[in-house]
Amino acid sequence: MPDLYQHIRFRVEERVARVTFARPPLNIFTIAMMREVDAALTECMGMRDVVAVVFDAVAGSRAFSAGVSVEEHQPETVYQMLESFHGVFRTLEQMGKPALAVVEGAALGGGCELVAGCDIVVAAAGAKFGQPEIKLGVFPPVAAVLLPRVMGERRARELLLTGEIFDAQEALLTGLVSHVVEPGQTEEKLQEILARLRELSAPALEMTRRAMDAARGRPFLDALELTEDIYLNELMKTEDAHEGVRAFMEKRKPDWRNK
Repeated sequence: MPDLYQHIRFRVEERVARVTFARPPLNIFTIAMMREVDAALTECMGMRDVVAVVFDAVAGSRAFSAGVSVEEHQPETVYQMLESFHGVFRTLEQMGKPALAVVEGAALGGGCELVAGCDIVVAAAGAKFGQPEIKLGVFPPVAAVLLPRVMGERRARELLLTGEIFDAQEALLTGLVSHVVEPGQTEEKLQEILARLRELSAPALEMTRRAMDAARGRPFLDALELTEDIYLNELMKTEDAHEGVRAFMEKRKPDWRNK
């Protein structure tokens, strides 16, 4: 892995994959770095027992990520930049595993978009968020899709159109983050959440996330048909689904096989 990953740190411990941004102090996303993130997520797709993927930043960083490299936002590289960044979100969607983010410092631009793409977000009280792209005469494509879904249409429009930076408390109230804790306590809160996820079946978690993604934005009956299909034709074909029911009936802890 040292040869493969130069801009991130990637490890898997106790059924959790950790993608740590390692370009301090601001962890600016370059094309090379985003391709490494995508490669790490692709690795996770083949790890059937992994219950979650966590994004965080190396100690000493001033930002989770201050966004995508402006230097690579030039006519000759903008296509590759968008392709590599959006590829991360495509792989996240295909992977299906729950994604978590731990934010200390700033999550701006692409950093804020990645936060919006995660399922559970733990932020330090002093964290800052925002999409300042409009001030450069451009807009963030991922945020244009995700922020209205996550934060609500009206507030998301204002944030994208003004480039306003907002604090962790607003991020909590609008749903962008799940938990706000005191600085230095983010890891403790993260481990509390991961402990709950580690008790669960990886395939069940993955299919639950996929069902929610499939249902998103669809009329109720269409969405229900899709989630029924995943439940009956995929989930109920796993060993874990049957083990969970048996364990409940037998009043014992499930022995997950993650298949």
